[in-house]
Amino acid sequence: MIVRIAAVQYLLRQIHDWSGFENQVRFVMQAAGDYRPHFVLLPEIFTTQLLSFMDTRELPAAVRNMHDYTARYVELMRELAQYWRVFLIGGSHPTLRDGQLYNTAYLFTPEGEVHEQDKIHRTRWEREMWDTAAGDQLHLFDTPYGKIAILICYDIEFPELSRMVCEAGADILFVPSCTDDRQGFLRVRYCCHARAIENQVYVAMTSTVGNLPVEGLGVHYGQASIITPSDFPFSRDGIAAEGTPNVEQIVIADVNIDNLTQNRVNGTTIPLYDKRHDVYDNEVQVIPIR
Repeated sequence: MIVRIAAVQYLLRQIHDWSGFENQVRFVMQAAGDYRPHFVLLPEIFTTQLLSFMDTRELPAAVRNMHDYTARYVELMRELAQYWRVFLIGGSHPTLRDGQLYNTAYLFTPEGEVHEQDKIHRTRWEREMWDTAAGDQLHLFDTPYGKIAILICYDIEFPELSRMVCEAGADILFVPSCTDDRQGFLRVRYCCHARAIENQVYVAMTSTVGNLPVEGLGVHYGQASIITPSDFPFSRDGIAAEGTPNVEQIVIADVNIDNLTQNRVNGTTIPLYDKRHDVYDNEVQVIPIR
């Protein structure tokens, strides 16, 4: 089965009202939808673009106030997923539940369903500056185009999460991210490659680019990519497609789910199935040496 993925390098630029945000989102969805993808991926917290016309003198309060736009965001994304008949990973959006602020990714289906995946691991900025709460539940979404999971940015740097969803059957990991500098971007990018190799899975990632006149969002370094396992049936260098860093762009690639199935059994190595579960139950032995 061939699956087409579109990953959007979303350019953060100053806007003056909700209409500015909505118009830009409709524009990028038009550009992506023309290629008839099965999945469209937007970046982590790209909705922080809304902060450019909000009062941000008290940043934690401003981020919480973004929840006032959650209903509009959900309805816009739901409409676009239905119109373009795509599974839309709508980046992530600061979401209040029971007084707690979560960094939540939303999955919108062509049939109008809405599903959520909270970020499990918070960065220091999210803990200390935004006062966010941590999610505690992973989800695997069984779609007609393969089983998928969403790991938001920092979560891809924890191999156990990817292994859990891949042992449950994931074919594609979607990684919406937001990084301010090249080092941060590369931490996410390199880990995406590692997870693709370790789990014999496709990984699609994308990032915010551009800048906003908001504390902590002044600069961004980003590049979208669609990453494959590193073996003969897949792309040279394990990259099906990648964008040009730090420009507004949409990256598109076709991936073959059947190649994953074959590679997990007949690959040069088969790390998804070769894991020694018996050894992982043993404690590490510390041996003193003088």
